[in-house]
Amino acid sequence: MFEILSKEMLTPIICRMKVHAPRLAAAAQPGEFLIVRADEKGERIPLTISDFDREKGTVTIVTQKIGASTADIIAYEQGECFADVVGPLGQPSDFVKMPEEEFKKQRYILIAGGLGTAPVYPQAKWLKEHGVPVDVIIGAKTKDLLIYVDEMKDVCDNLFVCTDDGSFGFKGMGTNMLEHVVGEGHSYTQAVIIGPMIMMKFTTLTCKKLGIPAVVSLNTLMVDGTGMCGACRVSVGGKTRFACVEGPEFDGYEVDFDEAMRRQGQYKAEEAAVNEHHVCKIGRGQ
Repeated sequence: MFEILSKEMLTPIICRMKVHAPRLAAAAQPGEFLIVRADEKGERIPLTISDFDREKGTVTIVTQKIGASTADIIAYEQGECFADVVGPLGQPSDFVKMPEEEFKKQRYILIAGGLGTAPVYPQAKWLKEHGVPVDVIIGAKTKDLLIYVDEMKDVCDNLFVCTDDGSFGFKGMGTNMLEHVVGEGHSYTQAVIIGPMIMMKFTTLTCKKLGIPAVVSLNTLMVDGTGMCGACRVSVGGKTRFACVEGPEFDGYEVDFDEAMRRQGQYKAEEAAVNEHHVCKIGRGQ
């Protein structure tokens, strides 16, 4: 059993939990994910790893309530246990596998949209710990939807925050913020973009216009996390790839985002039907 050591609601629908999982924490790397199963009858939910502490044997997950199964996860409280937490799965971020002399030459800009800020955090932390210059852009629709702002300040060289409505930081989207930052004289050799699919599509196009290579994370496509269901199939460079076993990170220039967005919406009717009849389990004895 995997005990929840702490729980914090970052927003009314986004929850951060620290879970005791020593073997997973010992092997985790930025970019990888894990699978949570709340109870014996629960659905397998893939979640990107938001942080890990090898000494304490903990991993941090951030879950947004978007359906019945994520609501079940968020309903758990500190001191309770998940039935399963499996991982790490997927491939780590490219820079983890680079020779030191190569990644030390890079200047990274990490661009996070909404919930994508959570998996960007361990990437910025890893780069900072290894002496690689890294700036971060965090974007959200409003101030109330921003997460990890204070935490991110400690793990990057420069933090740029923007909101669509201007309620906090720069007024505009992440693409506007990126163009503004580059226009102010900042230069980058590599971008990593994590967020909603439509945000990643247009941020990648902006990176291409600015001549910045871009990596995107297709974690939102994953379902079973093992490649068996085929739900995360996506065309990358004209070839079919599986986000959960070959990714979740790919060259953004080569991703067919329109196909990915169509695939992402294929289960909406089924999800709506489940949510309509779902009663969130507040106590596990019910």
